[in-house]
Amino acid sequence: MKNHAHARPSPKITALAAAFAVATIPASAPFAQSGSAFTVVESGRGFDRLQDAVNSIGNGNGTIAVAAGTHRQCAVQEGGSISYMAAVPGKAIFDGVTCEGKAALVLRGRSANVSGLVFRRMAVPDFNGAGIRLEQGNLTVAQSWFLDSQQGILSANDANGQIVIDKSTFSGLGTCEGGGGCAHSIYIGDYGHLRITRSRFERGTGGHYVKARATRVDVASSSFDDSAGRGTNYMIDLPAGSVGQITNNWFVQGQNKENYSAFIAVGAEGRLHTSNGLQIAGNDARLAASVRRNTTFVADWSGDQLSIMDNNLGQGLKNFERR
Repeated sequence: MKNHAHARPSPKITALAAAFAVATIPASAPFAQSGSAFTVVESGRGFDRLQDAVNSIGNGNGTIAVAAGTHRQCAVQEGGSISYMAAVPGKAIFDGVTCEGKAALVLRGRSANVSGLVFRRMAVPDFNGAGIRLEQGNLTVAQSWFLDSQQGILSANDANGQIVIDKSTFSGLGTCEGGGGCAHSIYIGDYGHLRITRSRFERGTGGHYVKARATRVDVASSSFDDSAGRGTNYMIDLPAGSVGQITNNWFVQGQNKENYSAFIAVGAEGRLHTSNGLQIAGNDARLAASVRRNTTFVADWSGDQLSIMDNNLGQGLKNFERR
């Protein structure tokens, strides 16, 4: 483990990377609405059912504009590349309805873009109810909200896939009620790359805020406010090891924890990927104002050479611990 006082990564570079990541998402404001709940932008056709709009695109490329309002329905994307865009960001709400007992959007096409949508109150019998279930392909999420559900985003494995999340909020998510283990705000399987930028995690209700088995994980310029969390665990868990960076983030650990022993965990469940060179730098981490205890910022089971530098740690936090 290296611990050098190098300069922290540039926030400007992080912002440019985030902007590039979401550059393929079209702006939502100019969408012409058909008067229906869902409009395929390229054809102008309107649909009352999201699934019908998705089916009309099929294995092609298309954009679905989602009208403002509360939509109690869901869809499964079997192919193609589809963008799901709120006509008014934050006003198009998917509320409490899942497909296949999984999520509001079940995605197994080539790729999907999601922008401006709200997903709330997703719950299913196996306690993995999510706003988005990604089963294969690439995913980009921008300026979206995942609220008061068992899980925000859950993925399967796709070693060649990339997931980008920017400027989104994850609040009131996670549970350890199920017999199969915990659900988390975000749980990413063995993907090629996960990038999270400018996003907010707060008020967790169990599990970890971010759990990812991806080969590369980048989490930058985001906030993790656990002060109102209940029964939560790590802020970031990389259970199989990962390279990448955790930089320029803000962490606050609250009182009500199932496991308060670390903020960031690396390799706790085995070593599927190397973590050599994983950079954890320029972060601010502390306990909530009323919390008095000792804990560890980074706990490492991998034995790899992590690069931990220039983090601002509050009282009671140890920088690093090998486990």
